[in-house]
Amino acid sequence: MGIYEELQARGLIAQVTNEPEIREMVNSGKAIFYIGFDCTADSLTAGHFMALTLMKRLQMAGNRPVALIGGGTTMIGDPSGRTDMRKMLSKEDIDHNAECFKRQMERFIEFGEGKAQMVNNADWLLNLNYVDMLREVGACFSVNNMLRAECYKQRMEKGLSFLEFNYMIMQSYDFYYLYQHYGCNMQFGGDDQWSNMLGGTELIRRKLGKDAHAMTITLLTDSQGKKMGKTAGNAVWLDPNKTSPFEFYQYWRNVGDADVMKCIRMLTFVPLEKIEEIDKWDDSRINEKKDLLAYELTALVHGTEEADKAREASRALFSGNGGDDSNMPTTELSEGDIPADGINIIDLMIACGLAPSKGEIRRLIQQGGVLLDGEKVGSIDLTVSLDALKEGVKIRKGKKVYHKAIVK
Repeated sequence: MGIYEELQARGLIAQVTNEPEIREMVNSGKAIFYIGFDCTADSLTAGHFMALTLMKRLQMAGNRPVALIGGGTTMIGDPSGRTDMRKMLSKEDIDHNAECFKRQMERFIEFGEGKAQMVNNADWLLNLNYVDMLREVGACFSVNNMLRAECYKQRMEKGLSFLEFNYMIMQSYDFYYLYQHYGCNMQFGGDDQWSNMLGGTELIRRKLGKDAHAMTITLLTDSQGKKMGKTAGNAVWLDPNKTSPFEFYQYWRNVGDADVMKCIRMLTFVPLEKIEEIDKWDDSRINEKKDLLAYELTALVHGTEEADKAREASRALFSGNGGDDSNMPTTELSEGDIPADGINIIDLMIACGLAPSKGEIRRLIQQGGVLLDGEKVGSIDLTVSLDALKEGVKIRKGKKVYHKAIVK
């Protein structure tokens, strides 16, 4: 099985422009491909996993990745899948975010001479003369076709700014530039980017001739794509200072039952033969599948040592077996912080930073969403004793947030 067939078997490929040619090029290790990353934050998220692991898979098969940092396109903002305009960032913020991306990408792909390259589209986009660019590429784009593009539909309903309307042209220009200056012959992206990406393929062919070998592949982006990596409205970051290895592990440990095998297939490097065996396990082994997924992805991002610690801490949760929970997020309180007759559970959770308001915690308790040492908290009047806190108590908020409180 070639790498292209493996990508298909893992359920990664959504659409392609010229499948026979792409299949041959990818399987023979001749693809020089790029994936773009706009720098809208100072860390990549779990939602970038599909792209990052794809780059790693293809590089392992002999192909050469080009990681395109969107220092220029981030200044415009991609309207795809958006109902509102993205927040405008300063050039300084974008440059800082780009540096953070670089450090994180190095955990996935190998950079160097003859290996992966990292480029920033600010290097060419920010120096373009507007009139010259219009003359060079403007005639290659039909406004009628652009307005029919899926990436603009939601924004058209509420108002599409001219700033955002230019995004497709800029993204297309990226592929055109990379093709000419870096020998880049292939682009990958999410299926919500199909219109933007076709623009780049068509631009190359119109400017350089129909024989120009520029190909496009899009990856599936469903609940395990861009929506993946967000929980309770917060991103699951790859930066350990924003999402700890334990919290990262716990996020994947709590993936919905119906999505576990899809995540294992798409995101991990577990061999397909083993995945097929795992898929045959009966429902009683669902937690083993989740543990495998969580461990594999945590090891990939944070290393095996941190993955081992996170797994041990997770297994110690509410088990009552004295397992090692030293790597669980913990708040240390002083004895003077606790009244002699104990502390109310709501006040304790506020002290641990588990919610911004008492009202939110009160509602969560009333809905059965808080556990203390594995037991559901049935009353907002529950008091946690000083003696219990000296031993350490474990709080679970909702399905994915775990925390230990201890008096030192």
